[in-house]
Amino acid sequence: MSALANHSFAKMNGIGNEIVVVDLRDSVAVVTPEEARAVASPAGVHYDQLMVLQPPRLNGTEAFIRIYNNDGSEAGACGNGMRCVVRRLFEATGQTAVTFETKAGLLNCWQGPSSDLYTVDMGPPKFGWRDIPLAEEFRDTRSIELQIGPIDAPILHTPSAVSMGNPHAIFWVDDVNAYDLARFGPLLENHPIFPERANITLAHIVDRDHITIRTWERGAGLTKACGSAACATAVAAARLRRANRIVQITLPGGDLSIEWREGDDHVLMTGTATFEYEGRFDPALFASVA
Repeated sequence: MSALANHSFAKMNGIGNEIVVVDLRDSVAVVTPEEARAVASPAGVHYDQLMVLQPPRLNGTEAFIRIYNNDGSEAGACGNGMRCVVRRLFEATGQTAVTFETKAGLLNCWQGPSSDLYTVDMGPPKFGWRDIPLAEEFRDTRSIELQIGPIDAPILHTPSAVSMGNPHAIFWVDDVNAYDLARFGPLLENHPIFPERANITLAHIVDRDHITIRTWERGAGLTKACGSAACATAVAAARLRRANRIVQITLPGGDLSIEWREGDDHVLMTGTATFEYEGRFDPALFASVA
């Protein structure tokens, strides 16, 4: 029997990024990719990311969090999901600051400047081609050689590449809505240059303090919001000297405030987290899961 069968969950969203939060800190069970896909099945609960809290592995941390995309693959980071987890925890315990462990490392989180805002320290970005990772060497990942469409008139080209605990490619465009991202996203996500696939973002610089984006999320598809993509875009724009280190990122689901802190290179993401409902997983979802 799956550990998720009849287990409680919270359905939430981070500016439109659909999130399911499950607290398994009292269990040694590990959710399998098959179980994660079963949750996201038509009979289950739609989500972009499933955030599973497991017992802490390190002193001083609240939990080890495993993050699953709706195709069952694991993600190293999900900023919008982390804010949802933080809201649930803060409301239950009264805490205002906490540290979690994820596959991408330690993440510090705290109450934002108002009661409905939450800040996640996403850590420092990585720019080395092996760290992102890319399949071949690029000495300068501010712009890499990648395009889609005719050689002499590419539709999209020369993205910036960044890791925020997961790989990102940011294409700079004049209008993020002028492209069929649902068509191009899967092709670029699975391009051979990205051995671990990649999150694909279209970004438009409104001014030095404001950027608009749309993202095809690795393992989840077209999304209203991707927090790590917002962070990656802010960092990439600052590296190109096209934006300041504190910017507002507008996504289809809402706005995030991103700061690439000069003192330690960490990226801070601040935004809301919305509670939708609580429920329990129907055991029938997992009947065919080995």
